[in-house]
Amino acid sequence: MPCPSAILTVWASAWLAGAAAPDDVIDALEPWAQAHDVLVADPVTAAAIDLPGPGERASSVTFLLGALRRTAPRGRARLVLPAPGDVRGLPGPGSFSRAATAAGEGALFVDAGLGVVPTPLADGVLRWMIYPVSPSAPIAEYVALGYAEYELREQVRQSASILTSLGVARHRPGVREEIAAALRSRPRSLWPAGMPGQALRVLQHADEVAAILAAAAVDEPGGALSASAAAARREALRPIETAVRVARRAAVAEAVRVLASSPVA
Repeated sequence: MPCPSAILTVWASAWLAGAAAPDDVIDALEPWAQAHDVLVADPVTAAAIDLPGPGERASSVTFLLGALRRTAPRGRARLVLPAPGDVRGLPGPGSFSRAATAAGEGALFVDAGLGVVPTPLADGVLRWMIYPVSPSAPIAEYVALGYAEYELREQVRQSASILTSLGVARHRPGVREEIAAALRSRPRSLWPAGMPGQALRVLQHADEVAAILAAAAVDEPGGALSASAAAARREALRPIETAVRVARRAAVAEAVRVLASSPVA
């Protein structure tokens, strides 16, 4: 499903460009948790951007936006979706990269020298932890949105016969209903006005493929799948999982480009 980091990446970039209000950003994040708070991972960075650090009372997303405005008034965010063996987009070794890899997501504000990673807490709170990153982080890998969309469809097509031959979900009646229920239960993503139509289409397709992947990855009842078949299944799913991440990053990057280039007066 679209991750909260994707929502923050798009909306914060739109806000910095003058195409959204702070309340718009907060409203867009609301479906992901009952409450959101903000904390800085280390005291030096906390003092530099005037936000609470370790051991202090957490602040709010409003103050995070204010810190971004002070440090990089016209900055843009970058979505990262790292996974084991796929760390594209990360700024190199460091606390942000470790946290983002553990979470599988993060929002990178290179111009501000900051990275933000969401972590669910108890009682319906999503904590946005801020980490320092090098302002000289590598330029983000560019993937044309049309190419990412094509690759996603192609990977699904190429893997379909393999998954069928493995009998994925063969012993699980109602798997289609599981997928539909997963799509219905996802948080409702709110996007800014002017969001590119192709980016929306790619994000929706990526959601659908991710729901199918989640269903396909569920173990057979009673462990009916052999160890070799389970390994083959993992190998068959891995290229599709990568294509989903690439498609989401490309869609979000295109949305940021369009929204940041066309501020609302």
